[in-house]
Amino acid sequence: MASSTHGSTARAILYAFVANFGIAIAKTWAAMFTGSGSMLAEAIHSYADTGNQVLLFLGLKQSRREPDEEHPLGYGKLSYFWSFIVAILLFSMGGLFSIYEGMHKLSHPEELSKLWVAMLVLVFAIFLEGGSLLGCIREINKVRGKRPFMEWLKHTRNSELVVVLGEDIGAQLGLVLALGFLIMASVTGDPMYDALGSICIGVILIIISVFVAWRIKSLLVGRSADPQIQEAIDDVIRDHENIERVFNTITIQYGPDTMLAAKICMNPAISINDAVDSINHLERELKERVPNLRWCFIEPDNAD
Repeated sequence: MASSTHGSTARAILYAFVANFGIAIAKTWAAMFTGSGSMLAEAIHSYADTGNQVLLFLGLKQSRREPDEEHPLGYGKLSYFWSFIVAILLFSMGGLFSIYEGMHKLSHPEELSKLWVAMLVLVFAIFLEGGSLLGCIREINKVRGKRPFMEWLKHTRNSELVVVLGEDIGAQLGLVLALGFLIMASVTGDPMYDALGSICIGVILIIISVFVAWRIKSLLVGRSADPQIQEAIDDVIRDHENIERVFNTITIQYGPDTMLAAKICMNPAISINDAVDSINHLERELKERVPNLRWCFIEPDNAD
């Protein structure tokens, strides 16, 4: 499961990288050709998204590093760190810059020319970005299994897929808005609509970046494992022989890996050696049932 999730995440990042880089080049040419503020804002947004994919892939690779003396629980949370950085860049380089560009165009309107070029580029970009979004959703579907999409989005600990999904949705909405406002500017001859398009794109990007940052914040602080993983762990412990009671279980998610600490009450009739063997057997069973369970600490006790 771990390798499958890692592969799906890497593919989603790759789809977004290829789409954003191709779109960024096309938008840059169109912005220079037409003088469109919406198009320039979209070009900056696409370049920022392209760089964001590099950061996400860097975090994905670094999170797989083996634990060492300085980091005994590994580097899994690096994926959350880089995802949070991407959310900040999406807020600043994407959202704030788009709003600034729109405000600048409102106060210093410029005549637009050859808008049909920008429209063609935007239509091309909508299809390319749509392909990236569909690819991301396809990889998410592989990971979420039979769970409803919104339930997966609410509970997932995969920060990279959440970021890529947010970027793709923001990019698609931004492209549609940019096209709509350019059409209005072309019909009316008023460049104000182009400036308003930049501002609306910036607002959307800021909303998405705040949502992504809010989701990742809890992972950086330290969040429990996915409810499905927690349920599987509880089932294994509860059904294991020689365990009379489970006082509590604590899980922490470290990137793709999970840590478990559990306090249990063993059958007082068994010997210490049998209790040790039973706990060792329980740990093996837990790791077989939950492949991403990397650390497992079981404490036998007679009180919570």
